[in-house]
Amino acid sequence: MIKKNILTEKKSRVVLTASVLFFVGFGQVYGQETKKDSLKDKSIDEVVIVGSRSGGRSKADSPVPVDVFNLKETSLVLPQTNINQILNAVAPSFTSTVQTNADGTDHLDPAQLRGLGPDQVLVLVNGKRRHTSALINVNGSPGRGTVGTDLNAIPSFALSRIEVLRDGASAQYGSDAIAGVMNLQLKRDTGKLTGQVSYGGYLTDAAKNHTGNWDGDQIQVDLNYGAKVGRKGGFVNVTFSSQYRNPTFRAGVESGNIYNAYNAIEKRAAEGGVNLSSYFTRMDQLNNQQQQQLIGVIKQYAQKVNYFDNAYQQQIQNAGSISALQGLLGNNYTDQELAYRGQDKRDFNMWVGQSKLNNNQIFVNAEIPLNDTWKVYTFGGYGYRYGTSGGFFRKPNQSRTFTGLYLDGYLPKINTDIQDVSLSAGVKGTWDGWNVDFSNTFGQNSFDYTISNTGNTSLRFNSPSKFKAGGLRFLQNTINLDFSKKFDVFEGLNFAFGGEQRHENFKINEGEPASYLTYDINGNPVTDYVNQLRPTDFFGNALPGGSQVFSGYRSVNAVSKNRNSYAAYADAEVNFTNWLLVDGAVRYENYSDFGNTVNFKLASRIKLTKDLNFRFAGSTGFRAPSIHQIYYNTTSSLYVTIPGNPIGEIQEVGTFSNDSQIARGFGIPKLKQETSQSVSAGFTYKIPALNLNITADGYWIKVKNRIVLTDLFSKFKGTNLTPEQQEVNNTMNALGVDGAQFFANAIDTETRGVDVVISHNYKTAGFSLKNDFAINLNKTKRVGDIHSSDLLHNAGLDNVYFSEKSRVYLEEAVPRVKASLAHTLQFGKLDVYVRNTYYGKVTGADVIVQPDTHQIMSDRVITDLSVAYGFSKNISLTLGANNVFDVYPSRNLPVSSNNDQFVYTRSTSQFGMNGRYVFTRLNFNF
Repeated sequence: MIKKNILTEKKSRVVLTASVLFFVGFGQVYGQETKKDSLKDKSIDEVVIVGSRSGGRSKADSPVPVDVFNLKETSLVLPQTNINQILNAVAPSFTSTVQTNADGTDHLDPAQLRGLGPDQVLVLVNGKRRHTSALINVNGSPGRGTVGTDLNAIPSFALSRIEVLRDGASAQYGSDAIAGVMNLQLKRDTGKLTGQVSYGGYLTDAAKNHTGNWDGDQIQVDLNYGAKVGRKGGFVNVTFSSQYRNPTFRAGVESGNIYNAYNAIEKRAAEGGVNLSSYFTRMDQLNNQQQQQLIGVIKQYAQKVNYFDNAYQQQIQNAGSISALQGLLGNNYTDQELAYRGQDKRDFNMWVGQSKLNNNQIFVNAEIPLNDTWKVYTFGGYGYRYGTSGGFFRKPNQSRTFTGLYLDGYLPKINTDIQDVSLSAGVKGTWDGWNVDFSNTFGQNSFDYTISNTGNTSLRFNSPSKFKAGGLRFLQNTINLDFSKKFDVFEGLNFAFGGEQRHENFKINEGEPASYLTYDINGNPVTDYVNQLRPTDFFGNALPGGSQVFSGYRSVNAVSKNRNSYAAYADAEVNFTNWLLVDGAVRYENYSDFGNTVNFKLASRIKLTKDLNFRFAGSTGFRAPSIHQIYYNTTSSLYVTIPGNPIGEIQEVGTFSNDSQIARGFGIPKLKQETSQSVSAGFTYKIPALNLNITADGYWIKVKNRIVLTDLFSKFKGTNLTPEQQEVNNTMNALGVDGAQFFANAIDTETRGVDVVISHNYKTAGFSLKNDFAINLNKTKRVGDIHSSDLLHNAGLDNVYFSEKSRVYLEEAVPRVKASLAHTLQFGKLDVYVRNTYYGKVTGADVIVQPDTHQIMSDRVITDLSVAYGFSKNISLTLGANNVFDVYPSRNLPVSSNNDQFVYTRSTSQFGMNGRYVFTRLNFNF
């Protein structure tokens, strides 16, 4: 069915109506017990820190919505183990899934809040700004063109809880806090050693094409120990976490062509000790004697291919020229040659699924009192993550594969070394009635690439198989000075003010020359793509340079750029009466690379009754363009499909910074900040007699000048080019590139949504039941015109500046509806956890039938189950499964599957494509 330029598959939906179970359970509990429970509901009375500078308040009384997830209490039964997985399952407003075949993004899962971008949510640790990743997401996945925070660089076992502020907070915390703020609270426990040892893997029929029905197994060890320091409440708490994870394989069976007739003859020659590639370097440079020699060798070994019929053999033997053989030997003989070589099409499958990973982390949280009013504190950690993912298979019948070395082709591997360092230290106390906090927070994240099992095809026989391809590094140092004081005004006034200085550095490190250079027939680097002669394959196609699958960063890409920002804020919370709270904030920031910004926020909570609150907030916000987006640049050889050539060709393409000459030629201005306006309104209602808490909040967010990564611009065509267009072509020719893409403030967007959260607790002696229901509905859309330059608009290139694929990534690649219903039952020594999560439909970015027509991936319900049994107060065992019923997303239509390699789309963020995960976990504390 085609509807509104969308192609939707026939829906086959089986939905477990878990909400019925919830309300049936609620009715039974209500019938059993109607008097007020003497035990307080922790979820109702829980104090939150984020969103307020008054020292915390109960989340029911907060003027803005805040979710609190107590990991310390739930780690026993939670099926997920890292922060992204946990939040994706339990927080409907949060979205993050494992990416595949997206280069470095395979090892860092972009996270989104309330349908906005990964770079529009601010992450704090113990209330201090966390640095972002060095990686910028430039591949075809949700969050394309953004820089997010690597949440998985922090071990979840180090956290006591996670607070998620679902409201704009730039006026309080600064840049990035458009969608909201996440505050990760580290453990402060002392006097005991706690730990977990987990083992699990994917038990799913989808793995049978490769490894039986089991793959992706992983083992994880988590340890936490805390000790007291002194006698005044000092402590040090240390967490160590180590994880080893194998890849999963979710590709189908390769269905495309693999071998041609030339490959078959080449194999027979190799078996006779002859390498056909040694007879030529560039086909059109062979003299007559060399041509005849090559022709003779090909004819000789063609006779050894026994599945060539007589007519075809005769054609080969009668060919009198290289061009005649080139016209004959491209014929497909995949099935026959696979049988001859004893191979299967599965041998040419890609790695599609989660990457291979080895992750080790240590985190420390410490606080030491100096006297009765002052204390010093520090926290931070170090993590090292080594990951391996696969690229697109280099098949023998492709020009990017040098069959002189790789007769059967090869699967190149992308290896990443990710190091993350953070350290925050400060002193806080009281001075003349003021609470004072002075701190310095340092963070650094680096991505280094090593490309293995690959080659620089233009080097032919001289190519290594492994390359150091360079890397990225991001450094951030933040100094904060904060003051706050409570005044006896009205029913209470808290006034806070402070300042912040932040330094950032973004660095691109050059790879080894062979990882990015293209070489000519004499082995010299190509600097003149017009006049220097490049090696070719047998069919005359030029051999591409750079390490296949990921070309290294070039010397011209290497940068080390700095910027500084300075900020001052003031914040006041006034309880005018015991039922009216008003919170106001203003913040001024100055950035060294784009100027000033001032933002405001006003929020209020009205207590209509003791248990019913109404709240609303309005704010302006901003997000400074990340320093990565300003200065990231790279040039690489890409295999692209172009009009008139559906098979595709290798092109040199570049991502260029906004201050480059080529960006100016296209009329693309320098990046400026995104600005936002947001409004939210909602209520909280608690029924103490039933231990029931209900919150509902609606929100509207408009973002102006949103930054996107454009699609690929080609050189201007035609003879009547304007001077500006000719200048662009001249620049691209001088740089040796055929296409270019840029970061640009291309569009305005509008997001509307509703969050509803219902929590219920029932407790008696030896028995407790907790039920949590949450749902998020949101819709993001582009509003207004595309902000392209006159040059692009007049050339009809608006749809490249902001493409249809970019629109889908922005508006429809993440679920617009997501809900979860979780039940936690504690009975004696037994803990049972059941959660159903509903993921709404999403849209794939690939064009299917005609322009602006896409496939819809249907909604799904994922069920998680775990059971824990305590053998003693010190030891327990947990058994469980994520995705118990082995549910998968909708299957890709064949046109989007890349010869059945992408059975499931990689361009959406729903719940992943790995299937049922079963695990066991030993929990202990001493």
